[in-house]
Formats: sequence, C-alpha cells, structure tokens
Amino acid sequence: MATAGPEAAGAAAAAEGSEAGNGGRDGYDRKCVFCRIARREEPGTALLPCEDEDLVCFRDIKPGAPHHYLVVPVKHMGNCKTLKTEHIPLVKRMMEVGKAVLQKNNFSDLNDVRMGFHWPPFCSIPHLHLHVLAPASQLGFFSRLYYRINSYWFITTKPSACFTKTFY
Repeated sequence: MATAGPEAAGAAAAAEGSEAGNGGRDGYDRKCVFCRIARREEPGTALLPCEDEDLVCFRDIKPGAPHHYLVVPVKHMGNCKTLKTEHIPLVKRMMEVGKAVLQKNNFSDLNDVRMGFHWPPFCSIPHLHLHVLAPASQLGFFSRLYYRINSYWFITTKPSACFTKTFY
C-alpha cells in the first residue's frame, strides 16, 4: 500500500475544499456563483467591459438604482470582513472600475454615486463584491434603507472604512 506525502495531502485538501465550496488554491470555488460568472460559466450573466483583468463587472440582478453594477475580483475572496490593509489597492481598483463602467454607460455625475459593501451577515454571496449604484438620489425607499451610508449592514467605500469597521 502506497502512502501519500504532505504535498499530496495538501493538494487533496485544496481540491476537497474547492469541491466543498470553500475555495481552492487557484482562487476558484465552483459552488460560488460569482466565481462562475467571473469565468464566464454563467451564460445568463453578461460581463460589462472592464479594463482590469483581475476584476469583472456585471449588472445586479435586483437593481436598487437605474445603474446598479457589481465589481467582483476574478479570484475568490471572502466578504469585506476578510479585507486587510494590503487589500486597499484592490478596493481602490474596484472603485475605479465602477466609476469607469458608469461613465461608459453615460452616467457622468460621479457626485451622485453610492459604492459599498454589505457587512456580514448581510451579504448574500460570500465572495467580495462592490455595489455601484447611481444616481444615488434616485434610490427608492427600500434601496435607501438597504444601501444606507455606513449603516450596520452597508459600508460605503472610503477604502480605509473597510478596514476599521467596529461595533460597540
């Protein structure tokens, strides 16, 4: 009977983790709908032009504003609670992609935009995604609550805010 070394055990654990929906070493979780969208495995979701190869952008399936997009890393990442200081450049790039997509879709008043993350347990998909909503002035009643600025459940993006969220 052959025994496997630590490398084989690690590879098996990574594969098992990926199959179990926990993400594998390649940054892909086949049970994560955003991972599948990022790899173009969900034909019902059209990706919008994005100039950052590490990010994808698409329309939210339940839009809260006339322009409601999600900017998502291609590699699987946990929700915003898993962000660390080293992720600030990523969050900034996500914001830049969101602004660019708005401009490509003929929205130019960047002072009337809301961008942010839902704070756990209020995020429905456990893959980091930035909500980009515009015009913020046209959010409906429920959307104003659901995407409320720096509420207990939604934090708007000044990148540093994602890394200092505390509750008392």
